[in-house]
Amino acid sequence: MFYREVGQLKTSYQSDQAVFTIAQDRWSFLVLLIVAFGVVPFFINDYFANAVLLPFLIYALAAIGLNILTGYCGQLSLGTGAFLGVGAYAAYKMTTAFPELNFIIVLFVSGAVTAAVGMFFGLPSLRIKGFYLAVATLAAQFFIVWLFYKVPWFFNYNATGQISMPPREVFGILITGPKAQPWATYLFTLSVVLVFAVFAKNLVRCRSGRAWMAIRDMDIAAEIIGIRPLQTKLLAFGISSFYVGVAGALMFAVWLGAAEAGETFGIDQSFLVLFMIIIGGLGSIMGSFLGAGFMVLMPILLKQSMVDGLGLAAVTAKHMEFIIMGVLIVFFLIVEPHGLARLWQIVKEKLRLWPFPH
Repeated sequence: MFYREVGQLKTSYQSDQAVFTIAQDRWSFLVLLIVAFGVVPFFINDYFANAVLLPFLIYALAAIGLNILTGYCGQLSLGTGAFLGVGAYAAYKMTTAFPELNFIIVLFVSGAVTAAVGMFFGLPSLRIKGFYLAVATLAAQFFIVWLFYKVPWFFNYNATGQISMPPREVFGILITGPKAQPWATYLFTLSVVLVFAVFAKNLVRCRSGRAWMAIRDMDIAAEIIGIRPLQTKLLAFGISSFYVGVAGALMFAVWLGAAEAGETFGIDQSFLVLFMIIIGGLGSIMGSFLGAGFMVLMPILLKQSMVDGLGLAAVTAKHMEFIIMGVLIVFFLIVEPHGLARLWQIVKEKLRLWPFPH
């Protein structure tokens, strides 16, 4: 009754193809933005920022990047962790080599470097696909992490092999380093993720997005109708890697502050982001946020319920967390293979008809 488009007539092609086709969606999104920008910063603390909000936003950005490649273009990748590392190490080298460089420029340069690396490793996608492409990107994962270990130039010849982010400001506000305020790091990360999410939402609806989906659904038919597979796939690899590289730079610089190649950007990060888009929904920008929220919040809730509620030991709770998360992932794949985004779409469809049966 309260979620219907009765009387909301679309008189132009632009209004019919809008991101939010009915007023209720537009107002809900506006309220969400007001709460995110105008309410949360006044109540945020260090734990809430570093344990919930920052990882949720950064992983959502990485999930959007992988969703562009896997969900929209159909190219399976297991090298997301390494591409996160490329963005992080590129940001580290830029901030240490050019201390006066604006951090926003550092983010874009980090994304561009990662895009170049992603396009290089995406070249085999013209000849191989599916499981074989996944193995090729998995090889890229191990090779890039090995390179960060073996070439001291990447970590400025530090004896520990660790990289640390120096303090940096944006518009006079400190956003990196141990003295950065939680509200500042949160608002900066939220602004970056929002801009990139809006751009991605419009990108997948334009000509390039339609070409990606044609390649995903049937690449031979797409080539017959004039879509160039190499350029289309490389564009997907480039833009996807750009998003992941920016997420890696934010992860290292704004969230963690320090990183080490094998521990921070290992294969587990690749699987984590892949699980996010599978649970959230392949081929859905909203699904990237839903999947990131599920994979970030669920372990925290499970840990608190088992340690604080049931009194289990921390080690036992960690093992139980892995088991329950695995069961939940399998459960969601069985109940709704298209992810949480599809469940949300079904809920909205039912709200449009409520209280009438259908």
